[in-house]
Amino acid sequence: MNLRTLRAFVEVVRQGGFSQAAQVVSLTQSTVSKAVKSLEDELGTPLFNRAGHKVELTAAGEIAYRRALVLLSERSDMLAEINELLDLKRGRLRIGLPPVGCGVLFAAMFATYRKRYPQVDIELIEHGSKRLQECLEAGEVDLAALLIPMDEAFDYQAVRNEPLIVVLPAGHALSRRKRIDFTDLADSPFILFEAGFALNAKIMAACERKGVVPRVTARSGQIDFIVDLVAADLGVAFLPRMLAHKHQHAGIALVPLDEPHTDWHIALAWRANAHLPPAAKAWLELAREMNVG
Repeated sequence: MNLRTLRAFVEVVRQGGFSQAAQVVSLTQSTVSKAVKSLEDELGTPLFNRAGHKVELTAAGEIAYRRALVLLSERSDMLAEINELLDLKRGRLRIGLPPVGCGVLFAAMFATYRKRYPQVDIELIEHGSKRLQECLEAGEVDLAALLIPMDEAFDYQAVRNEPLIVVLPAGHALSRRKRIDFTDLADSPFILFEAGFALNAKIMAACERKGVVPRVTARSGQIDFIVDLVAADLGVAFLPRMLAHKHQHAGIALVPLDEPHTDWHIALAWRANAHLPPAAKAWLELAREMNVG
């Protein structure tokens, strides 16, 4: 059993297929299939139920996937500790950020970090919260920006807490209200972020508490496009206050959302009890120093 085989297996699970996994690990589909078959032969049991084009884990596959994530993260920790021991001149910061809001929060910080640590290589990935959490669990990034509350497997340093703002078409009947809750919006179509964004879960949970079943008319990962859709009267959207104000224009109205437990509370997270490399520690220290947010 080798770590390359485990990486290929993990990506088949994550990507939902062999061809998609092959693209991620930069191998041919045949090589990925052989790697998974080799792992199954070594373990003496199938890891997938192969039904047509759909790939589902067997009970043994669930165990193998969980353990593979641990092994891959341990490898990452080992390399980080050795690098720190050798006091390498060229460090590496691996950080995962969601597309929502992180430009506003972290752009200036990246510039300062680069000036202060010019020899540190920065590896930045952008995903929704669900995928970032998986990357953090697997040790593929050292830090990830996630919303609070988060899994107990992570420690974190809070960054910013922003209330949500309802983004309405300028002529909407509720556009002059001082505050709005989800019962007020029961008849308005929602424009949400794409699947995998933690903000969606907060919105849907708050709707459920109010007994509101929202009608989702569109989804996007681009804030500019979401705001344009609202201005075109396709529905209403929800943004953290700092982003709503940044994108404000004459075609929309902004009204605070009056709902508990819906704040956009973002933090820098890392695996609890895992080794945190010097480059990541320096990023956390800079975030405190600059009082990001």
